[in-house]
Amino acid sequence: QAQLVESGGGSVQSGGSLRLSCPVPAYTWNTYCMAWFRQAPGKEREGVAFVDRDGTTRYAESVKGRFTISQDKAKNTLHLQMNSLDPEDTAMYYCAIDWAACGSRDWSTYNYRGQGTQVTVSS
Repeated sequence: QAQLVESGGGSVQSGGSLRLSCPVPAYTWNTYCMAWFRQAPGKEREGVAFVDRDGTTRYAESVKGRFTISQDKAKNTLHLQMNSLDPEDTAMYYCAIDWAACGSRDWSTYNYRGQGTQVTVSS
């Protein structure tokens, strides 16, 4: 499948913020659903934020109120703004898009997937 390239990861202290970025093909706007996943060491990959074709957003309970998924259509970029970061948020973060897998929490259902960017939060 086609590959995406995430950026913006890094190391921050607890309570800090990071913004992840994921350039996506221009033709996917308004036709594809998009998502951010993460995978911590020893844990399964989990979906944390989703945006549907109509702009509706959904979040995992663990990040609700702290993370925001957004689309910059002028720059063809999907973002994940992460605030109030906690050591439990330490993980590899991935973006994913697909025309059908709207809101899917199954990573394998997304046709376009990234290689990941590491986020490390220290206490």
